[in-house]
Amino acid sequence: NPSLFLSGPGNAWVGESPYPSITEGHDVIIRIAYVGVCGSDISFWTKGGISAKVDASRPLIMGHEASGTIHEIGSAVSSLKVGDKVAIEPGVPCRRCLPCKAGRYNLCPKMVFAASPPFSHGTLVKYFKIAEDFCYKLPSFVSLEEGVLVEPLAVAVHVCRLADIRLGQDVIIFGSGTIGILCAAVSKALGAQQIISVDVNAGRLEFARKFAATGTFQPENDSSETIAGKIREAHNLGGGADAVLEATGVEVCISTGIHVLKKGGTFIQAGLGKSSIQFPITTLSEKEITMKGCFRYSAGDYELALHLLESKRVSVKELISSFVDFEHTTDAWERTRKGEGIKNLIRGPQN
Repeated sequence: NPSLFLSGPGNAWVGESPYPSITEGHDVIIRIAYVGVCGSDISFWTKGGISAKVDASRPLIMGHEASGTIHEIGSAVSSLKVGDKVAIEPGVPCRRCLPCKAGRYNLCPKMVFAASPPFSHGTLVKYFKIAEDFCYKLPSFVSLEEGVLVEPLAVAVHVCRLADIRLGQDVIIFGSGTIGILCAAVSKALGAQQIISVDVNAGRLEFARKFAATGTFQPENDSSETIAGKIREAHNLGGGADAVLEATGVEVCISTGIHVLKKGGTFIQAGLGKSSIQFPITTLSEKEITMKGCFRYSAGDYELALHLLESKRVSVKELISSFVDFEHTTDAWERTRKGEGIKNLIRGPQN
C-alpha cells in the first residue's frame, strides 16, 4: 500500500503501509484517485504541524481532501457498492459523546481525523479505510477530480450556515483562496445580494469576481478602520455588511471585519493564523456583533455541499489548477506554498 509519509518539516518520502483490513461491517476500503492540497498541509510541510506536531519517531501519512472508488466493502454496507465514485469525509467521531449527540460531531473529543498527529494517518495512500457513512457517492456527471473539492466546499457550507446567510444580505469575505472563493459561491447560492471578496492578491480577486463575487476590494497598507471605511464607500454599504466571513486568519483582516460590519452583524472566523491576536473588542461589544469560531464541518454540511453540486448551483472544476503524480507530492505542496493556483491536486498511486 504505497503511502506518502512526513516525519518533520521538509522531510517527506514514499514508503509502504499495511493494506487496510475490514474489521467492522460498515467499513469500506477506497482506492484513492486524487488528493487535494490544503493550507494545513503547508503548515505540516514547513512547520511539522499546526498545534500538534509530527514526531520523527512516528512518521505520519499525509492528506485529507480526497476522492476515489470503492474497492472493498464490509458485510453490512448497504449504500455503496464496489466501483462507486465517492468523496471522503476524512474524520470519524465517536458518535456517543454529548457533541456527537447534539449534532456537532466536529467537536467530538475522540474524533479520528485523517493526517492528525500522532496516530491518525491520512489519504495519501493507494488504499484508505473509512466508515460507509463518511463516504458520499458522487453524481454521475461529477468527476473524481471535482470530488476532491467536496471537502473544502463542505467547509464553506459550514461557514455560511454558521453565519445564517440569507436572501438579500450583503456579505464580505476576507481571503480569496479555496475556502474564501467557495464561501462566495455558497453565499451566492443562498441568495446573498452583494458578495465582496477582499484580498491583497489581484489575480485571486479577479478569479473570485469571475467565479462568484459581485465585487472585490484590494486593500492598501492602511489601518483596519480606514480599510473598512473604504470598503463601505466603494460598495455603498452604508452602515456596513450583514456578515463577514474571515478566511485568512490575518490580524488586520479580523479587525477590519469587525469595523466593516453593521450593528448586530455576524462575524465567522474560518481562517487560522496566529494563536493569539489583538482585535477591537470594544467595537465588537458596542455594535453587538455575533462572533463565532468555525471548525471543519458537521451534520448536514457534506449533504448540502453535494446538493449544491448536483443542482449545479455551485461548480468546483474551475478551481482545479494543476495535477502532479503521487511521487511528486512535494511539488504540489511547494506550488501551494508559493501561492500558485487555487487548488493543486495529487494523483493517487498508480501501481
